Amino acid sequence: MTPPADAPAFLDAHGWGGARIEPLAGDASFRRYFRVHAGARRAILMDAPPPQEDPRPFLAVAGWLAEHAFAAPAIHAVDLERGFVLLEDFGDVRLRETADADADAAVALYAAAVDLLVALRAKPAGPWRAYDRAELQREAGLLVDWYCPAVGADVDAEGYRAAWDAVLHHVEGVIPVTVLRDYHAENLMLVGADRSLGLLDFQDALAGHPAYDLVSLLQDARRDVDPTIEEAMLARYRAATGEGDDFLRAYRVLGAQRNAKILGIFARLWKRDGKPRYAALCPRVWAYLERDLTDPALAPVARWFDAHLPPEWRGDPLVLAEARGLA
Repeated sequence: MTPPADAPAFLDAHGWGGARIEPLAGDASFRRYFRVHAGARRAILMDAPPPQEDPRPFLAVAGWLAEHAFAAPAIHAVDLERGFVLLEDFGDVRLRETADADADAAVALYAAAVDLLVALRAKPAGPWRAYDRAELQREAGLLVDWYCPAVGADVDAEGYRAAWDAVLHHVEGVIPVTVLRDYHAENLMLVGADRSLGLLDFQDALAGHPAYDLVSLLQDARRDVDPTIEEAMLARYRAATGEGDDFLRAYRVLGAQRNAKILGIFARLWKRDGKPRYAALCPRVWAYLERDLTDPALAPVARWFDAHLPPEWRGDPLVLAEARGLA
């Protein structure tokens, strides 16, 4: 987390000369973040190095969110050639740690996050590409591409795709909304004295089903969400929007799809990118997936999992691989 060598020159060119640069965080991509101090001023420096990263999608979504009165960080300066973006600093208070520290406050925090999604769906979807069947299939396929080889499971990839083809109609035929795709407790900041929600990590936004971000929030791969909170927040969302049983079915289908995708991504982060901490998150994701697969609408997918990835193949892929002499 050493700051890029040319970061001081970028800051100097945009009125932040002599600023102190402190490491803040990295994420699952090549992006890194630093906090910048210049007297009483603070900002966040995003380092999105080309060619691995392109900050333009982030800038486009941030602009759209701000235009529609959602709290994305303000953009102070940009250097696309070097992949630098200087952002408004939302501080350090995240929904995740706040909910962890106070179970009573967690309900109100999740309610606010659900209400934001209700407001988001009231806006026409932004000019993003469609979150369509092809994309959902590609993402679900990450489980077969990465998780299964990591644990030594030889599976029927064509049958897996066919199983998803048999259920994805449940998430089609609705008016699309802007789907932020990583809408969860670690990307929701509590900003200012009123602790309003600030949004982060939205650069991959697509136009898709309104249940997807609700799944991201309530089946959080990085934090255990109490099932009673999930149930209460689903009821809150449905009461606000008038959604019926079709929405619940779509929620379970997208829950299974997202969790299968995450298992593939976390296995890839371990195997390809040398980040084993993500493998340890997989048991939580499996628990969500198994719950989703009990929905009758997902019977074809559930049968595939029972046949090809029964319970002994489900868990931390690093632990499973070590047990089979593969790690």
